Amino acid sequence: MKFQIEDVTVYFPYENIYPEQYSYMIELKRALDAKGHCLLEMPTGTGKTIALLSLITSYSLSKPSNPVKLLYCTRTVHEMEKTLAELKLLHNYQVKHLGPSARILALGLSSRKNLCVNPAVVSAENRDSVDAACRKLTASWVRALAAEDPRVSTCEFFENYEKASSDAVLPPGVYTLQDLRTFGKEKGWCPYFLARHMVQFANVVVYSYQYLLDPKVAGIISKEMQRESVVVFDEAHNIDNVCIEALSVRVRSQTLEGATRNLNKMSQEIERLKATDAGRLRAEYNRLVEGLAQRGNLPISDTWFANPTLPADILKEAVPGNIRRAEHFLSVLRRLVQYFKGRLQTENVEKEGPVTFVASINAQVGIDQKMLKFCYDRLYSLMLTLEITDTEEFMHIQTICDLATLVGTYTRGFSIIIEPFDERMPHIPDPVLQLCCHDASLAIKPVFERFQSVVITSGTLSPIDLYPRLLNFNPVVSRSFTMSLTRDCICPMVLTRGSDQLPVSTKYDLRSDPGVEKNYGKLLLEMVSVVPDGVVCFFVSYSYMDGIVNSWHESGILKEIMQHKLVFIETQDVVETTLALDNYRRACDCGRGAVFFSVARGKVAEGIDFDRHYGRLVIMFGVPFQYTLSRILLARLEYLRETFQIKEGDFLTFDALRQAAQCVGRVIRSKADYGMMIFADKRYSRHDKRSKLPSWILSHLRDAHLNLSTDMAVHIAREFLRRMAQPYDKTGAMGKRTLLSQEDLEKMVNGVSDMLF
Repeated sequence: MKFQIEDVTVYFPYENIYPEQYSYMIELKRALDAKGHCLLEMPTGTGKTIALLSLITSYSLSKPSNPVKLLYCTRTVHEMEKTLAELKLLHNYQVKHLGPSARILALGLSSRKNLCVNPAVVSAENRDSVDAACRKLTASWVRALAAEDPRVSTCEFFENYEKASSDAVLPPGVYTLQDLRTFGKEKGWCPYFLARHMVQFANVVVYSYQYLLDPKVAGIISKEMQRESVVVFDEAHNIDNVCIEALSVRVRSQTLEGATRNLNKMSQEIERLKATDAGRLRAEYNRLVEGLAQRGNLPISDTWFANPTLPADILKEAVPGNIRRAEHFLSVLRRLVQYFKGRLQTENVEKEGPVTFVASINAQVGIDQKMLKFCYDRLYSLMLTLEITDTEEFMHIQTICDLATLVGTYTRGFSIIIEPFDERMPHIPDPVLQLCCHDASLAIKPVFERFQSVVITSGTLSPIDLYPRLLNFNPVVSRSFTMSLTRDCICPMVLTRGSDQLPVSTKYDLRSDPGVEKNYGKLLLEMVSVVPDGVVCFFVSYSYMDGIVNSWHESGILKEIMQHKLVFIETQDVVETTLALDNYRRACDCGRGAVFFSVARGKVAEGIDFDRHYGRLVIMFGVPFQYTLSRILLARLEYLRETFQIKEGDFLTFDALRQAAQCVGRVIRSKADYGMMIFADKRYSRHDKRSKLPSWILSHLRDAHLNLSTDMAVHIAREFLRRMAQPYDKTGAMGKRTLLSQEDLEKMVNGVSDMLF
């Protein structure tokens, strides 16, 4: 269908549209017109992705003289593929209606691991190994050697891509990662470098958050993006945590041992170079005297990481004189590594700010702030001069320089925390020095400043007013939408006590109470006997899940549960969890149903859908607070209180409830779907906790479902399932319209009907 929103003709590839999708588009257009940023919360399963893509591409088509570019950021490769599949459908629809003028270039960009087609390279086990294997074949000096000596191996795909030079382009169309690999194999070109080259010409780019938020990656991939771009962060409820991780570094004793090995190897290389090709070291020295200007004109195959700090924070000044010579720089790094080794030998927890830490480095080993600030760029320059291709082997020294540069650049928003052991296992020494970023706004600030519109959207952004404070920006539009439904297909319940009327909670004092564990087990047992198909349970942590499953096993509850349904468990191993999920789905497909145990902050809570018969009920055992004794968390809470006046309790509750909402939202993935959510903890009955849930859950939470015992919850579940088993009227003849046709929209625009909620 196609319809007008003010001056824009929107092309939407489906026959009908939900009222909330239409409202969402109107708000999104307001933000684009105002060239500002916006926060939009819309329930899961209401077609948020297609609404975003339809409006932004149609908006771009309506301004042919000044089209906007769309940078769409997702969190996982799976989400990226889903977005590109929707975009393909939309693109075909637009081309059918408008002809060739609507053609665009859209592509997904991911790591070499996901795009490489060279069998020798892609067989490496992890991403870093694939990157290193690729560089060993594509670095400019390796290729120069290969030109003289045919025995030196190179990558045929990269060579063909380089030979094609300006002819190596992608024709218009929408390319998923699989399409890029297929195209690369057909042409014999490298899909990774082709995609990286085409990003600057594409109308739509779908990639991971890191490509914009992590300065090391963004400095290479996203620096060419024009200001007239619209940036979308999808599923952005945890965006503050992504920003913080991008600027945080950990150093363990293994890192320091690895760094010492790296320095010894570099010393040997420098000595060898002095004897064979001293001119190369001299050329590097001259380049550094003139400033770090060699960055801009490197061949694409020699760039791997940009500076870990944000571009505006490194002033374009010359490298300090005392680290221009390679051997002087290595001796500075040796002293730095020694200093870190000394700091790791502490027996007490230490915490200090960057200023004190830099002063202490200067006092003890004579390295000042300016030298620290240039460590990363200087290392990068030296690795190019020494022609080092195995970047994976040199990860340790890169981590040290990463930390040095960050601590030398920023004076606020960070803490250095040194812990001699993990407090959960105090008898095992495992010293770690952590540079923790507390200010999420540092990483996202350049994105807000560089691009005219940034859209932050998710199914759980409640309470929505906390995000502008955490990320330090002013949205022009901030809206939360509810779900229009022809039937009440969501049934949230708050369970506060077991069938013996004893309160249930994962509060620390009640957590290991045998009565609470037994009541949780009885609740699950009762539910699996009445709920068909799949049941998903979320626990607050891995250790709590292990403890409670053991206790259920000993008391025989687990055996009784397994008489009704098979049980599958998420572990910390990705492969095992994937296998468990596949088998869980197979058990649900057989018709018997199954139970899946997982963790609220684990792998399954993000991005895995339990739609239709894979999830008819989700039970959230407890409130998933972060581990509140974590020193990193305590330092962040202190920073938030002092800088943004956000109270500790408010932030912790907000963080726990966005996580809980994210978990329970896994069961409802479309309007034809239905599911129940049980919040099993007496704390959810308190208004201050409950009010932080998204409005689309709260609008279905009746007062009668707020303070339930197990027996009442089972009774409500039976009633709900009986009601859901009736034939489903999609169109909403009862007077509730959830699907609008083109005529409905035209009537609405002309003010005939008041169907929009």
